[in-house]
Amino acid sequence: MRKIFIICTAIIAFSSCNRNKYDYDASGTFEATEIIVSSEATGRLEWFNIEEGDVVGSGEQVGLVDTVQLHLNKMQLLANRQAVESRTLYISQQVAATQQQIATQQRERDRTQRLIDANAGNTKQLDDINSNIAVLEEQLAAQRESLQSSNSSISGEAQGVEAQVAAVEDRIRRSIITSPIDGTVLLKYVEQGELTSTGMPLFKVADLDNMILRAYVTNGQLSQIKIEQQVTVFTDLGDKDSRRYDGTITWISDQAEFTPRTIQTKDERANLVYAIKIAVPNDGYIKIGMYGDINFNAQ
Repeated sequence: MRKIFIICTAIIAFSSCNRNKYDYDASGTFEATEIIVSSEATGRLEWFNIEEGDVVGSGEQVGLVDTVQLHLNKMQLLANRQAVESRTLYISQQVAATQQQIATQQRERDRTQRLIDANAGNTKQLDDINSNIAVLEEQLAAQRESLQSSNSSISGEAQGVEAQVAAVEDRIRRSIITSPIDGTVLLKYVEQGELTSTGMPLFKVADLDNMILRAYVTNGQLSQIKIEQQVTVFTDLGDKDSRRYDGTITWISDQAEFTPRTIQTKDERANLVYAIKIAVPNDGYIKIGMYGDINFNAQ
């Protein structure tokens, strides 16, 4: 009886292990959205406040490249812009004298016209006044055109300086190091105080809250899956148990490829497989590089 009990126990254990290990449709490895953040400026790294394993938010400032020279350049450009704008001509003040002369001549014209109407003046004097008014009006128009042309030139010069200020401000913004996503710092390539250059890698960040399981399916399994399909994902939990997760198929390759050596499929005889990606929310236990098993029809 003792021997029979041992044999039965072994058979049950073997069957359980076999079911946990092989009761799946496909398997793959977990990946995450990883971004290598590089420097967009050249200079000394004034501060760099992150460590590997730190959780950072999207847009969070984590470092700064020296911006002293950029700020000095900006101050110089602002002074230049102020000097240029100070040369702006106030047209109303510049043409006030001519406008006053025209007004005086118009009053004289009206007085002369009244004298002529009363037979106390001559028309030649009125003609001379009208001629003077016409000349003054032409002078006024020429003055306005000249002043507007000068102001347009000054305005263009000021806009050029303003563009230079905007360029410097953009370089200052690029000197501020931020995280592009919500995630966890995986690697830190430089330390505070080091010199950086444009394009130099600073740190790697990954979104570990939303993992991606890359797996492969055979041609025969394609008819069982579709985009947005809910599937069940299993990860190892000890030697004989597993954790269960709900996953969603987000991508199916449209091209077949040879079976990767590190990937197992349900049909080991298949030479060509299709890659798929499954989004899996992470509870903290899933790590990059871990294996995951998939059941397309599990409830």
